[in-house]
Amino acid sequence: MSVHVNKEVKKITTHTLQKMKTVGEKISMITAYDFSFARIFDEAGIDVILVGDSASNVMAGHETTLPITLDQMIYHASSVIRGINRCFVVVDLPFGTYQANSKEALASAIRIMKETGAHAVKLEGGEEVLESVKRIVAAGIPVMGHLGLTPQSIYKFGTYTVRAREEAEANKLRNDAKLLEDAGCFGVVLEKIPAVLAK
Repeated sequence: MSVHVNKEVKKITTHTLQKMKTVGEKISMITAYDFSFARIFDEAGIDVILVGDSASNVMAGHETTLPITLDQMIYHASSVIRGINRCFVVVDLPFGTYQANSKEALASAIRIMKETGAHAVKLEGGEEVLESVKRIVAAGIPVMGHLGLTPQSIYKFGTYTVRAREEAEANKLRNDAKLLEDAGCFGVVLEKIPAVLAK
């Protein structure tokens, strides 16, 4: 009987996740916004907790993810960190904290890491956020990418339906995924895209 990678470690890291992927072991990831759920998920053996900007919808009742601020994300992430012992915690960079320029993106990522104790940040987009990704990674902060349906772009898309069904968008997504990998992202969320394309 084989020993699971994630059962051998006391603390999940990007290295653990890479090893799990290499051996074909499934990686569990769930969203949490507070101490109580983080504690439950951590004790249940979840590998990764995402502190999502979806807190804007779920916790605050906004229609979109756009209104949540960096300070509010830091509050939620700090609450989650106090609830975990083992999980790897990724925090969304909220809308408006990384799109303008890579310097602002790095400053936002640094605030999240310093003020919350989180382990990584996540941001939406491909080629258009590449400089931000590179700058954050160069500073030693792990970055998770996010392609496909990117909720911060809801007004551009106009709908929450499946993305990249057309060949042009599918090609862009494939290209963006490769660019994010080359820029140093340790992982990429693929949201609401066809399963064949995701594979």
